[in-house]
Amino acid sequence: MTILLSIKPKYVKEILKGSKKYEFRKSIFKKYDKNELVFIYSSYPVKRIVGTFSVGDIIENCPKILWNEFKNVSGIKESEFFKYFKEKDKGYAIQINKLNEFKNPVNPKDINPDFRAPQSFCYISQNFEEEILFKI
Repeated sequence: MTILLSIKPKYVKEILKGSKKYEFRKSIFKKYDKNELVFIYSSYPVKRIVGTFSVGDIIENCPKILWNEFKNVSGIKESEFFKYFKEKDKGYAIQINKLNEFKNPVNPKDINPDFRAPQSFCYISQNFEEEILFKI
């Protein structure tokens, strides 16, 4: 099942320039396969689907260990990382593989006028996925 992942624009920028090779999450999607296609939704104020990547490894561990292991490819400041994981015992690091930036980012409201951005992520239908790919 294809995933739409909502990411703040400053982190999307780091992903697209290649300095952020892992996306960190407090919770993870339950339905996915390795190499699953993930659509990157750049949240407010951009509000566009800007690219895709395929899921590599997903590492679950305590935030301190995740930071020590991935800080050099995190694309995030240490203070922001630990603020995000405040009072959490575990977190997830999603490896970003096969990054594909869209030349023409897609407004999801052009596909579905009732579109609401997910807080973290959502699963999208095959039809929605096909419409995105048609528009790029």
